[in-house]
Amino acid sequence: MTQEKQGWLQRLTTGLSRSSRQMSETVVASFVKQPLDQAKLDELEEMLIEADLGPHSAARITARFAETRFGKSADETEIKEALAQAIGDELAVRRGTFDPLGGPKPYVVMFIGVNGSGKTTTLGKIATDLTRQGAKVLVAAGDTFRAAAVEQLAVWAQRAGADFMSRPTGSDAAGLAYDALERARAENYDVLLIDTAGRLQNKQGLMDELLKINRVLKKVDPEAPHETLLVLDATVGRNALAQENIFGNQIGVSGIVMTKLDGTARGGVLVPVAQASDSPIKLIGVGEGVDDLQPFEPRAFARSLVGLDTP
Repeated sequence: MTQEKQGWLQRLTTGLSRSSRQMSETVVASFVKQPLDQAKLDELEEMLIEADLGPHSAARITARFAETRFGKSADETEIKEALAQAIGDELAVRRGTFDPLGGPKPYVVMFIGVNGSGKTTTLGKIATDLTRQGAKVLVAAGDTFRAAAVEQLAVWAQRAGADFMSRPTGSDAAGLAYDALERARAENYDVLLIDTAGRLQNKQGLMDELLKINRVLKKVDPEAPHETLLVLDATVGRNALAQENIFGNQIGVSGIVMTKLDGTARGGVLVPVAQASDSPIKLIGVGEGVDDLQPFEPRAFARSLVGLDTP
């Protein structure tokens, strides 16, 4: 395993430490050196629900856990291993791949989600990673209603070494997206990253705007956007499910990014979000650093969630 990969896995474990402590205190400690009868399994299911894993996922995880541990006494490590295996099995099919340099050029990625979810920061981290790989990247500030969002994105673009496009506050976001894609094609950019607004106070207005951006992009390239990433904030807990439902039902989401997993003791919310969405989990964030946004690996996530190091 490379040193870089080891470093990320350590950051994942550290970032999820609040969640793993919650899991250990409320789940694992109750089962050490005790036979797992049906009453204990029912208790486990309730604890998983309380840890924000959701009722359906909690039931399936408990059933998997029972297959390996029911009727036996186990120490803490064995219990964590079995629980991590069950959670990993639940998540394995929900993994997606984000590969903007492996598709057509310019590869268009649109970022959607509510204000404060981490859209702009996520876009900036991705821009930085792409330019490190030698890609020519154009960043478009499609949240034309918030001057602060434009300024923040401009800083990220400069830091990343990416080119930047914006319009005056209140400008038409779809018009900006159209112009950005025309420029990206004309100037041979590898990737175009488009930020968008996230004003759920006017939900239908926001959805209409996002759909308009989709339509105008397709006038330039019928396949664009090639990715529409929904950015969700783990610290809002099960409200993330409601956000996924709102955006997922109206916008063609191709993948989910779960941010701020290090800022909550309810990191388990990723599990029901993954199960409820038609879109896979592609990236997760466990810190503020550029390297703290990484591809989603179900087994590594599950082990870190219960407080185990990943070998």
